[in-house]
Amino acid sequence: MNHSKNCPHKKLFRLTSACSVALFLISALILSSAACKKAEVAAQPPVAEKIKQELSAHGQTRVDYYYWLRERENPKVIEYLKAENEYLKAVMKPTEALQEDLYKEIIGRIKQTDMSVPYRFQGYYYYTRFEEGKEYPVYCRKKESLEAAEEVLLNVNTLAEGHAYFNVAGLTVSADNNLLAYGTDTVSRRLYTIRFKNLTTGETLPDEIPNTTGQAAWANDNKTVFYTLKDTTTLRPFKVLKHVLGTDPAADKEVFVETDETFNTYVYKSKSKKFLFIACDSTLSTEFRFMDADNPDGEFKVIQPRERELEYSVEHFKDKFYIRTNYQAKNFRLMATPVERTTKENWVEIIPHRGDVLLEDFEAFDNFLAVEERSAGLTQLRLIRWQDKSEHYIDFGEETYTASIGQNPEFETDWLRFDYSSLTTPNSTFDYNMATKEKKLMKQQEVLGGFNSADYHAERLSAVASDGVKVPISLVYRKGIQKNGDNPLLLYGYGSYGSSTDPNFSSARLSLLDRGFIYAIAHIRGGQEMGRAWYEDGKLLRKKNTFTDFIACAEHLIAEKYTRPEKFFAMGGSAGGLLMGAVVNMRPDLFKGVVATVPWVDVITTMLDPSIPLTTNEYDEWGNPNNKEYYDYMLSYSPYDNVEAKDYPALLVTTGLHDSQVQFWEPAKWVAKLRAIKTDRNPLILHTNMEAGHSGASGRFRRYKETALEYAFFLNLAGIKK
Repeated sequence: MNHSKNCPHKKLFRLTSACSVALFLISALILSSAACKKAEVAAQPPVAEKIKQELSAHGQTRVDYYYWLRERENPKVIEYLKAENEYLKAVMKPTEALQEDLYKEIIGRIKQTDMSVPYRFQGYYYYTRFEEGKEYPVYCRKKESLEAAEEVLLNVNTLAEGHAYFNVAGLTVSADNNLLAYGTDTVSRRLYTIRFKNLTTGETLPDEIPNTTGQAAWANDNKTVFYTLKDTTTLRPFKVLKHVLGTDPAADKEVFVETDETFNTYVYKSKSKKFLFIACDSTLSTEFRFMDADNPDGEFKVIQPRERELEYSVEHFKDKFYIRTNYQAKNFRLMATPVERTTKENWVEIIPHRGDVLLEDFEAFDNFLAVEERSAGLTQLRLIRWQDKSEHYIDFGEETYTASIGQNPEFETDWLRFDYSSLTTPNSTFDYNMATKEKKLMKQQEVLGGFNSADYHAERLSAVASDGVKVPISLVYRKGIQKNGDNPLLLYGYGSYGSSTDPNFSSARLSLLDRGFIYAIAHIRGGQEMGRAWYEDGKLLRKKNTFTDFIACAEHLIAEKYTRPEKFFAMGGSAGGLLMGAVVNMRPDLFKGVVATVPWVDVITTMLDPSIPLTTNEYDEWGNPNNKEYYDYMLSYSPYDNVEAKDYPALLVTTGLHDSQVQFWEPAKWVAKLRAIKTDRNPLILHTNMEAGHSGASGRFRRYKETALEYAFFLNLAGIKK
């Protein structure tokens, strides 16, 4: 299910790690046949008990023998998961030395003492730094000048002591710069406790607010915050409350309740610091409320009442609200409206709709408007001068890349900060002068160990889908490979929620490329790489396009002799794990091995259960199976329901016991059913992280233990021993 859905508060005070890694692009496992046979002599795979459970809907009864695995508190469930982990250790034992080498190699490329590029906010320069050997970031600032004394906001290494898992989110500073609000999660269920720190005295205040999103929005009185409470069962953010420092959080005033179970709600502050916004969003519609941040006891007013299939987002600049919307514009357009007259009949067009260009984001400055667009599958940054409407684009000079508007918290500047990377270019931060077109590289991720981008080549291909649509593929490999069909190749896909899979750099991935692997991304429908229609063509009753697009990409790579089935691997996580499950049911012959990380595979049972997180608010993404048309369609591709007695590729499946997005029992049930029914002797391994959730282990380096395990699995299956 959705692990990357954007929230409207993304431009808030974000102190994020300069070294954050897209975990799903670098997780994998599997073994050579010879090594597996040796390991299986010593350890037999666990066999889950069968307990008949009948599930009925629309006059049809399905039998689920592994339904009992959803009982998180049942000791038998924990014993089974632990037995699977022990089996994994036994099967992977021949690769232990390779795993250790890979781990040292991967973290050896990371500059341990490192710092992000500072950005200016309310008279301070904020940045994140890492200390050698430490797992967690240190959040800091300096007043007025980078030469000033450092102030440590939070040392997460200290906070994390004694916790197997620890995550900090939503760091937000009050208007007077003296107070910090932040959220902590020690379980990995994404239920954050908001805490407060006095930045003058260093004191942590006694106020603690549990079960939140972790984000707090400060009113301008420097003592009132607004926050969103989560339902502890469904994990849906549904209620906005107001807290005054020094008072009992149990008495916090309820400001807004989202009663529609298909909507989530969030609260954030405008870049101008003049307004507080409450955002409500579902798959197909949004609604915003606003209130003067100087008047925390005021009332929130609706900007535009929600309508089905009307989406919009809002920012404030000068005397207007600027609104990105799909109103009469499939690929979105930009509108403006006076603060006093906010409903859609008052909206005036600033940037019109274009059929071939998706408007993804925008950033307002005093003299310029920066616009993030997507055309022909690639992001572009467009700069428009307010005064005369003159415009230009930034030239990036690569065939396949990703670029995005970065951290820009202030209006009074001509410098745009943007982020850039490609499959061969490490993550880079640029400052670009929108008036003079001067471009300054502020920082590029330093890759230790002799990395040279000139040693690698990236390219872009197109496969033809079953209905004639061209599907882009991005590839990267070390120069010198021969297109003779003999290369190991890993094909990654996601294809859901309109989330575009951009061709980013990964230093960990070099461990595969330097051993002869080709890495490819299938930009399949269900994502938004080719515009809004690309997304709509891969959802609801057209979801199978996502799966057949991926298969078409695989067939094209084989036809063009980049690889062959005996050396072909596939990978996806979360909704991309659904993709993997569907693909191995449809075309298991295409791949040697497949990795499904935290896969959403039990589609029908989950979507029929409104108590499970991310069910009710995703009916418009997948369909509501209480409607028979959607039930029948979803049942026709649900990986768990379509397991058959046939040969499957080698499979590694991963999950986290505390996963808040895809519950652990889905991958566990899938593995149990596959093991009972499939006819091959290929490896089938389940890894459950007993201390983590959807994003895996916390910490800067520890997560790479999992990556090394997964890469060793791939390499061994490919016959690469070191």
